[in-house]
Amino acid sequence: MATAVEAPKARKSPRSAQKTSLWGWLLALPTAWMVAFFVSSMAIIVLLSFGRTTNDGYPVFATSTANYRAIWNQVYLELFLRSLLYALATVVISALIAYPVAYVIALHGGRYKNALIAAIVVPFFASYLIRMYAWKALLSDDGLVNSALRGMGLTDGVTFLNTRWAVVGGLVYGFVVFMILPVYASLERLDVSLIEAGKDLYHSPVRTFFSVTLPATRAGLYGGVLLVFLPALGDFVSAQLLGGASTYMMGNLVQQQFAEGQNWPLGSALTVGMMAALTVLMVIYLRATATRTREL
Repeated sequence: MATAVEAPKARKSPRSAQKTSLWGWLLALPTAWMVAFFVSSMAIIVLLSFGRTTNDGYPVFATSTANYRAIWNQVYLELFLRSLLYALATVVISALIAYPVAYVIALHGGRYKNALIAAIVVPFFASYLIRMYAWKALLSDDGLVNSALRGMGLTDGVTFLNTRWAVVGGLVYGFVVFMILPVYASLERLDVSLIEAGKDLYHSPVRTFFSVTLPATRAGLYGGVLLVFLPALGDFVSAQLLGGASTYMMGNLVQQQFAEGQNWPLGSALTVGMMAALTVLMVIYLRATATRTREL
């Protein structure tokens, strides 16, 4: 009677073992960095949020929940709601700008694709703060835009700064590139034959776009939404330089508590509260998109 012969287990070659060990070390270094600085700093923020401030203005650790009770102040809630609306407006406007730009470059850019993407990305290598100061110089009462409008005799001047539109415009200008890149990556991977087939089925370019192109590039659009929404919600530079007290966001309040207010425990509680709210929103968003993807 024939017996089954057990195949010998494959052994890893020394070179393969060395490669695995190398990747392990490469992963260990950034992981240790994140644990040492990011996780530890977040732990300090959470612990400090239960602390208090001494009469001399120094933060000390404690076990009080007074800071978390204070963040339910109506003014703070209004600031968070305003920040949320500004971030959502930034996402929508960025998507409306980014998708046509990415579409044209990916599907009609030809051999100039890389040059066009570089032309979009390279200006964003400049400091975000410098770009906001430049935006402020353009939109000021005596800035380039108002000077051009006066020179053409169209108006005596328009008040751009200290308005919500200036703040949202600054946020869009600062983060729109994070929407363009993932959408462009999705469009570049798109099989053009699907669009041609869609034209045969749906005829209208608009119906083809919403039935074929947009669903096929949804992942890139979702990635862009996250990459724009997260920094826009916590931003404070745009509101501080382009807006005023009536346009301040949660980021401005947190920054003031850590700087001028010298109330680190309250600033820490505001930070933890905003991160918790943001986490809830992201979980709801991701679950909704995952459910919709399964349905499709």
